Amino acid sequence: MAMVVQQHQQQHKEISGNNSIDKHQLDNGKYVRYTTEQVEALERVYAECPKPSSLRRQQLIRECPILANIEPKQIKVWFQNRRCREKQRKESSRLQTVNKKLSAMNKLLMEENDRLQKQVSQLVCENGFMRQQLHTGSSANDASCESVITPPQHSLRDANNPAGLLSIAEETLAEFLSKATGTAVDWVQMPGMKPGPDSVGIFAISQSCSGVAARACGLVSLEPTKIVEILKDRPSWYRDCRSLEVFTMFPAGNGGTIELIYTQIFAPTTLAPARDFWTLRYTTSLENGSLVVCERSLTGSGAGPNPASATQFVRGEMLPSGYLIRPCDGGGSIIHIVDHLNLEAWSVPEVLRPLYESSKVVAQKMTIAALRYIRQIAQESSGEVIYGLGRQPAVLRTLSQRLSRGFNDAVNGFSDDGWTVMDSDGVEDVIIALNSSKNLSNSMNPSNSLAYLGGVLCAKASMLFQDVPPAALVRFLREHRSEWADFNVDAYSAASVKANPYSYPGMRPTRFTGSQIIMPLGHTIEHEEMLEVVRLEGHALGQEDPFMSRDIHLLQLCNGIDEHAVGACSELVFAPIDEMFPDDAPLIPSGFRIIPLDPKSGDGKNALVTTHRTLDLTSSLDVSPASNHGSTDMSASTSTRSVLTIAFQFPFENNLAESVATMARQYVRSVINKVQRVAMAVSPSNLVPSVDPKPSPGSPEALTLAQWICQSYTYHLGADLLSTGSVVGDSLLKDLWQHQDAILCCSLKSLPVFIFANQAGLDMLETTLVSLQDITLDKMFDDDGRKALVPEFAKIMQQGYTHLPGGICMSAMGRHITYEQAIAWKVLAADESTVHCLAFSFVNWSFV
Repeated sequence: MAMVVQQHQQQHKEISGNNSIDKHQLDNGKYVRYTTEQVEALERVYAECPKPSSLRRQQLIRECPILANIEPKQIKVWFQNRRCREKQRKESSRLQTVNKKLSAMNKLLMEENDRLQKQVSQLVCENGFMRQQLHTGSSANDASCESVITPPQHSLRDANNPAGLLSIAEETLAEFLSKATGTAVDWVQMPGMKPGPDSVGIFAISQSCSGVAARACGLVSLEPTKIVEILKDRPSWYRDCRSLEVFTMFPAGNGGTIELIYTQIFAPTTLAPARDFWTLRYTTSLENGSLVVCERSLTGSGAGPNPASATQFVRGEMLPSGYLIRPCDGGGSIIHIVDHLNLEAWSVPEVLRPLYESSKVVAQKMTIAALRYIRQIAQESSGEVIYGLGRQPAVLRTLSQRLSRGFNDAVNGFSDDGWTVMDSDGVEDVIIALNSSKNLSNSMNPSNSLAYLGGVLCAKASMLFQDVPPAALVRFLREHRSEWADFNVDAYSAASVKANPYSYPGMRPTRFTGSQIIMPLGHTIEHEEMLEVVRLEGHALGQEDPFMSRDIHLLQLCNGIDEHAVGACSELVFAPIDEMFPDDAPLIPSGFRIIPLDPKSGDGKNALVTTHRTLDLTSSLDVSPASNHGSTDMSASTSTRSVLTIAFQFPFENNLAESVATMARQYVRSVINKVQRVAMAVSPSNLVPSVDPKPSPGSPEALTLAQWICQSYTYHLGADLLSTGSVVGDSLLKDLWQHQDAILCCSLKSLPVFIFANQAGLDMLETTLVSLQDITLDKMFDDDGRKALVPEFAKIMQQGYTHLPGGICMSAMGRHITYEQAIAWKVLAADESTVHCLAFSFVNWSFV
């Protein structure tokens, strides 16, 4: 009996134990089986909300009877597992994409390595040949050593019949392939463009061949036929391409096509003529399935469109160039791009010739731009690019192209577009051109036409800068518009695009605060170009319509602000728009373009300007070969130069053309003067601050003032201002300049004016060293702040310093700034009895 009871107890324990185990496993969700209907119901909820709350899960159980036997905790576990599987799937997909990209990039690098090995072998052979020739005393200039890329000369007869054109096309194909994948050109890596899995591609330039040449290869997730379609539409991606016309097209015998093309290219500045090309373009496919588009100039033929339409252009030469597109395993394509040009540099002033002799410029403007554009289209097609404000990518691209093209039109001013040059006022620094036939309406929407306008006037000028980084200058012009722009002039231009403009051309009186708000519209995948809307805030001065907005809106295109991009030009182009502008809104672009000039080592005669000075080039440069201008103390190899082109467009009524021209000429001259001051401030040589560009008698130099600031701080507060321990010399000034707190000095006058600020101080005030002295101490504070500051002055003068509690002040742009605390102290001169100025240190400041 005892044994029976014992067995019964043991069985009861086993059953209880199994139940507890099952319950434990059920709690952990390991052995729960879901039916197909239950999984479908859960998937529908997951599609709407991948992470439902506890209340939502309970509601799900109540609403779905098929889930009634599932505990809420199991529902929670299912969603956790589902999110984990989704994360693993995305990570697996990402790794597969990266693996494909790395495999394709590895293939590219292996091909590049093979090409370089062939190039090394060729150079070794040439070196041995040269040694043999030198040893035997033979001439080292044997004809057999000539470059294989010397283009053959085709007769006029060859270019005037299909058979001759096919022969030229086949020769062009062979020469292009030898450049794209062979050793016909000694390619060197583009500075600052290192290949890698996240790079756009592999870029190279030539420094030894005739003309200028650039090469690129990269991986793009588009099919070859789509890439060919994009690349052949050159005006869509090459911003400097004015037009491309196909005059003749006929099929070739191998299934390809031959086209005769006339292309016009904008000039980048007002100081040089535009270029045109008369070329043969050959499109065909290779045996391995690759597609090829190659192109070259038809030399010696003199053919093309009506010569009268090309009188404003200099005929350039395109040596064998083109695109090789190979399909990749698993989708996508590998692209090889070669651009090889002779831009006839003789036709421009000597100081500008580096612009036409630089392979880096061609690489940035054409080769890299083409590959970037294709990658942009590929990412937009895959949905990877997200834009704001409800604008589609294609619309934003069109707006960017219209801004760029409108600015190029204004800079070039072609007569066949209706531009005529007005007589000058005796000073040839600013060119005024009129276009009475300019139609500001868009053909897609005639209702947007501005029929009451007489036309558009353009005021433009160019100048040479020395030691001014283009990227830094454009970045400053973009972020500090109030430093150079007149908002009333902006309001004049903006009135032309208003749906219901005020009494044109006069506007109602408006006060502009100087503040601007930049709202991004879109950017390219590498952020080298940004499209944005800028709002300039304005307020009515009178009592009439006090609630009506006086704000000005600008559509703005900014590119080239990466200081590490070698050879890239920097641009800031903008046009007034209405607040709710349509996609086809009329645009009147104005702006700036700064193009770097490659320095030529030892070319001292090209150093036409001295450091920190600018020179107007419109009246002092000669296109003829340069003569010896005498020796100079400055070598161009030790400095960098750039060309700035300014073009501003203004609408006008027919009876006010002269008045608008006078206003435009004066305004552009004012802008030039302000930009020159800004250029001096952003020059690398001016990073070490000076107390005053025009110091008053007795004012100390920057080094002396820095010593007085630090010594006075130690004298009054008994501590060191600088933690580095610098006491004298340039190191002290450098440490003070780079101090994390905003350090400002103001004069001891009835209206204190700032006379010094370190880098943090300039950033806080949102100003420059040039404009610092236009800011008074009272402008930093509101009424309450000024009242609180007055009693502190007595304490400063009595005990030499004071601690100010945290508070709020304002920058020169009207933005509010918070700071944790501020310290003010008297800056004593060397005799320790004369108070030179007051110093302030704002600790842990930030914009609100």
